[in-house]
Amino acid sequence: MYKAVIGLEFHCEMKSHTKVFSNAINGFSKLSNQLVAPLDMGFPGTLPVVNKTCVKKAIEMAMILNCKIPEYMEFDRKNYFYPDLPKGYQLTQFFNPVGVDGKVVIEVNGKEKEVLIHDIHLEEDSASLDHYYDTSNIDYNRSGVPLLELVTEPCLNSADEAIEFLEYIKRIYEYTDISDCDTKKGQIRADVNVSIMDNDSKELGTKVEVKNVNSFDSIRKTIEYEIERQSKLKSEGRYDEVVQETRRFDDETGTTIHMRSKADAIDYKYFTDPNIPKYKITNELLEEIKKNIPMLAHERKNKYISEYNLSEYDAKVLVKNKKVSDYFEECVRLGADAKSACNWITTKVLAEVNKSDEITIDDVFIRPSMIAELIKLIADKKITNNQGKEVFTKMLEEHLTPVEIVKKYNMEILEDDNLVNSLVDEVLSENEKAIEDYKNGRTNMLDYLVGQVMKKSRGKANPVDAKNKLLEKIK
Repeated sequence: MYKAVIGLEFHCEMKSHTKVFSNAINGFSKLSNQLVAPLDMGFPGTLPVVNKTCVKKAIEMAMILNCKIPEYMEFDRKNYFYPDLPKGYQLTQFFNPVGVDGKVVIEVNGKEKEVLIHDIHLEEDSASLDHYYDTSNIDYNRSGVPLLELVTEPCLNSADEAIEFLEYIKRIYEYTDISDCDTKKGQIRADVNVSIMDNDSKELGTKVEVKNVNSFDSIRKTIEYEIERQSKLKSEGRYDEVVQETRRFDDETGTTIHMRSKADAIDYKYFTDPNIPKYKITNELLEEIKKNIPMLAHERKNKYISEYNLSEYDAKVLVKNKKVSDYFEECVRLGADAKSACNWITTKVLAEVNKSDEITIDDVFIRPSMIAELIKLIADKKITNNQGKEVFTKMLEEHLTPVEIVKKYNMEILEDDNLVNSLVDEVLSENEKAIEDYKNGRTNMLDYLVGQVMKKSRGKANPVDAKNKLLEKIK
């Protein structure tokens, strides 16, 4: 009935040894105020020093997003007063962001969607506040953590598009090692701007901003709720009740709640920080960064489809998480057949990973070398496919390699042709009725007879060989 228009401001904490302007460790601590330096706490007499690693990573991200990159790297002061901002201003980029006017193409429900990037800029994170019944405490661990903020144009039109875009960006951060994007550590969050308009209108509706939504599931619920809320008011002739405001998402109710009005844009009185000299972004630096950009998720997906003949679905499953994709690539590097490796990973290994939100593929005992070894045992006809599944289970239970499991349980396929022949003869002599039924058209009896051979061999006979020998003798 109405057209939704969505813009996103996506904040992501970056990986680096130290913070973006101080020598404090950039890490995560459950203990408050452990990872701090005087600058992070706003002590007078301290001067910022720019972290070059963060600058390079910011430029790398701007390149990947096809942004225009400025001649100089410079920083500005965003002035406002809040308890979690110890200096009374935030060091950010306003006049000259590291990247502007970018765009990427994503795929949403089988269709391509172009997403326009307004800008991406490098800044410092604020401290954090812990609120209690009658007091609020400040934790400076987060103060000064390097933060990339990506701002889209209002060009998204559904929750599906927004989430697919954020997943796309998250994968870039992970594949480039710019960030771990760990939601449990608060490393990513987004401000979501939503408005609605008539389908045939060219004028944007009133924008409502929802601040600091910290999971993709909550972002989806935020967008869907705001579209429904605003559409209902418009349908009832009450669209004047949709005002420019800032709201927050409530996890318990799945709704957004009014925080404050936003009738006018806040004047942050930006000005260029006088303590940080301009940094020349040379062509040499740009070339160095460009040549070190790794193969990204969508590029790996295309490689898996074109080179390994995987289905698009399987390729998407593999590249969704970089650690899973790396695991797959290591299996192939060790000589495993790509399709076989994909099957074992997507059906068996990921089944283990998905048992708990607390584990990743790194925590699974079975490593790529073991998958490659297991695939080789099956390809060399040392064990059957069914035995392979049994070996996999025992590997998890007993923490042994495939070869060790096969040896321990004497599982290797029988290569004694005479012994297999004698087992086939035994089965035929014991199952005359089944043979007669098979000859009368009940072809499923052949599978039954193969099963009897496998039972007598304790699963060690090659089922294909057993089937062929049965067919020869039944005739």
